[in-house]
Amino acid sequence: MKDKEYNSLIKMIGYIDKAIKYTKDYTFEKFGNDEKTIDATIFAISQIGELVKNISKETMDKYNNIEWNVIKGLRNRIVHDYEGINLKSIWYVINIDIIALKDNIKKILEKEKM
Repeated sequence: MKDKEYNSLIKMIGYIDKAIKYTKDYTFEKFGNDEKTIDATIFAISQIGELVKNISKETMDKYNNIEWNVIKGLRNRIVHDYEGINLKSIWYVINIDIIALKDNIKKILEKEKM
């Protein structure tokens, strides 16, 4: 794995941690009424998708348990249709998907230690 990929994975964990921190102790209702938290969280999620661009096809194929294209697709949806974002979907990503993604990225980093 190239340094750029490895560093991108580390940055992804940083953005995951931010999204989790921003919404800690929030309910969906509180989240939905907090514009700053929505914006900050969605930005963090979009940055994760942006960083996927630095992951090679080889790495994506090797770690195909991660839905790399779905992550990129969510980023594209956020960037190109911000007003059309479904907050319930974002809430699900924050509370379910992103935690699993963090665990999977940690496993990759452990296997690919530099």
